[in-house]
Amino acid sequence: MVVTDVAVEGAGRAVVGAGATPGWSAPPRRRPWIIPTVVGVGVAAATAYTAVLDPSTDQAFPLCPLKYVTGADCPACGGLRAVHALSRGDVVGAADHHVLLVMAVPFLLVGYGLWLAHTLGAKVPRVRLSGRAIGALVALLLVFAVARNLPIPGHDFLNSARS
Repeated sequence: MVVTDVAVEGAGRAVVGAGATPGWSAPPRRRPWIIPTVVGVGVAAATAYTAVLDPSTDQAFPLCPLKYVTGADCPACGGLRAVHALSRGDVVGAADHHVLLVMAVPFLLVGYGLWLAHTLGAKVPRVRLSGRAIGALVALLLVFAVARNLPIPGHDFLNSARS
């Protein structure tokens, strides 16, 4: 049989041209680990690139448009320098550039590990953030974005200034 027309209906059922068996559907996805693996390889490659080239001195990294125009730190300013410092084992230097990123890295690594293990078939706990938790994280990012730009004595560690 030659299939000429294929369309996907409602719940993922594929309906094929005339003479096809009703209810035919595509074979199940067999490699669910591919997406987390590609994400992991991409993040590892970006981290290696940032480890080799110093974002403080190398022109291979773009300038933050907000910092360039206004002089204010955006919520991500200092992130590349923090990753560079972390890749060299300098946790204090990384925290000086982006303290929130340094605090988030362990949670991101555990979350990635759980995601990959789950797709490989391991029995791992499913972690789901509630709407309130997501709202709290967004609020934390907004407070961080504002606080790091305020001239508060003794809070210089919040800004991304090069030290």
